[in-house]
Amino acid sequence: MTLEQRKGLRASDGDRDRVLVRLHTAYAEGRLTEAELDERIDLALAARTEADLAEVSSDLPAAATAPAPADRGPAGRFQLAYKSGVRRTGRWRLPEKYTTVIYKGHSLLDLRAAELDGPVTTLRVLAYKSTVEVIVPPGVRVETGGMGVSADLHGAPGADAPVVHIQGFAYKGEIEAKDRIRPA
Repeated sequence: MTLEQRKGLRASDGDRDRVLVRLHTAYAEGRLTEAELDERIDLALAARTEADLAEVSSDLPAAATAPAPADRGPAGRFQLAYKSGVRRTGRWRLPEKYTTVIYKGHSLLDLRAAELDGPVTTLRVLAYKSTVEVIVPPGVRVETGGMGVSADLHGAPGADAPVVHIQGFAYKGEIEAKDRIRPA
């Protein structure tokens, strides 16, 4: 597809969003005044084609983008179970903040093969008449807070070990962090 053909394509919401980010970045860098920003936002939101969008930002530098690793998709940030059970096991991406809400059920969060997004990961857990088990890999520092949260960990993590902070509330249930699975 040629550049001319591409410019005639209809603009998507994602295309508009990218231009809006570019406009706000240019404003933050002092390239646009507040009045120019407002005017261009209106033009970007009204744009029907990619050519219309290109015209709104043609005098601005291209947005710097960091390439995302090809094997990592977006990280889920929420887990919910209503009178049932949920599991996250195997290889998965764990964002810096993750929430689990379990109502009359069971949850297993196995972090042993999970990719942690940052050096500190915060798990917010609500267990209503439920059990939530968090399995952490050896060498991870676990910090717990809240009500009904316990930890059964062996060994001492290193000074630069990743931290998993579990902030939880268990009502007639339990939230347990451990580094070993009990034999059945």
